[in-house]
Amino acid sequence: MTDSPPDAASPPIEHESVRERLAVERGDTNGRIAALSRDFDGIVAANALVAVDDEHDPEGASTAFERAHVAALLAQTREHLADLDRALARLERGDYGRCEQCGAPIPVERLEVRPAASTCVHCAATRHR
Repeated sequence: MTDSPPDAASPPIEHESVRERLAVERGDTNGRIAALSRDFDGIVAANALVAVDDEHDPEGASTAFERAHVAALLAQTREHLADLDRALARLERGDYGRCEQCGAPIPVERLEVRPAASTCVHCAATRHR
């Protein structure tokens, strides 16, 4: 990470506005985690009430899939919450809005869509190849 000044083409980041947006998204994400946790618990409880043999029950495969699907969504949502927490930490350190890979400014448009983004579009694209 470099300590170079922001590029002239990069508008300054309004810290309070970003902090508020991250806090709102964090609250929404916590709400999704609570809802998904209730869904997961409901699926587990419903399966516990019925002696389900997933291998031989025609509905068993779909309940197993549903449980796995909700568990995956829950894990993904928890990871997003962690991303938001890391974004808040970058904001406090003064690193928010800079790519963690190359140090270039992350375009404001990307941060508006993905406020927890930690990389520029170029580095994000090369990381997923």
